[in-house]
Amino acid sequence: MVTTLVKDFTFEEYLNYDDGTDFKYELVNGKLELMNPPKIEHFLIVKFLEKILDAEIQRLILPWLCFRETGVRTGKKKSRLTDLSVVTLEQAKELANSSAVFQSPPLLTVEVVSPESVKRDYRQKRSEYAALEIPEYWIVDPLESKISVLLLEDGLYEETVFTVNQKIISQTFTELNITVEQVFNAGNLA
Repeated sequence: MVTTLVKDFTFEEYLNYDDGTDFKYELVNGKLELMNPPKIEHFLIVKFLEKILDAEIQRLILPWLCFRETGVRTGKKKSRLTDLSVVTLEQAKELANSSAVFQSPPLLTVEVVSPESVKRDYRQKRSEYAALEIPEYWIVDPLESKISVLLLEDGLYEETVFTVNQKIISQTFTELNITVEQVFNAGNLA
């Protein structure tokens, strides 16, 4: 599943780390954790959601950007890689000449669950994203055919689960018009 490098890294060392490969790592309590490459289904779902969210941002003329695989600093020695993050233009400008690891909370973060990320996406990232005060967090779970939308209320996430033909209700994108089925169909090559 996950290989952890032994050296204890500071956040700054993490930002500058380069092992000469294209491997991606998260920083968890000062340790680098190697992230496994996603499956094609995962890529297709993320691509579909990115297109949908980008289209909403453009349609509503919002000063926001949607990014794939950016980092989010979740603690002194913690940084997570997100599947998708929606941030303000100002947040993006702050990182114009540095690593794409946001130190302020994105407006929305999306994680697509894979077999090796269940605990990380449902438990660890959930608590870290709540502590960082990310207002909205989606857990897109093709293993269970459901999408959980978590909204931050009083420091904790309130969860609504959407399945099958249900329309996804978003606090960030109030006019969004997609169903769970559309999201998971995007992951099929057939």
